[in-house]
Amino acid sequence: MSAPQHVTTSTFDEMVLKSTTPVLVDFWAEWCGPCRAVAPILDEISQEHGDKIKIVKLNTDEESAIAIKYGITSIPTLNVFVNGEVVKSIIGAKPKPALLKELESFI
Repeated sequence: MSAPQHVTTSTFDEMVLKSTTPVLVDFWAEWCGPCRAVAPILDEISQEHGDKIKIVKLNTDEESAIAIKYGITSIPTLNVFVNGEVVKSIIGAKPKPALLKELESFI
């Protein structure tokens, strides 16, 4: 599978809300150290489990309207969307085993 794609206001509905597979949205920012720490872990999860869960990244500085809409107050926040609804929210950077455990019902 491929690396996480970047999502914007114009692509959010199509890539996230209308997706037929679960989507993990990584709400992040360039200046956020924990966001940069979790990025390679999400890349690995995308490579290993991309057939079951799609991972996309949303830059909260560039797409603040979506971040506000979903009440993002801390980053990184990883929201899992199923059928257009947030079904799980993971706040903060976590090691890969912890993330896989959080995501096990989706992968």
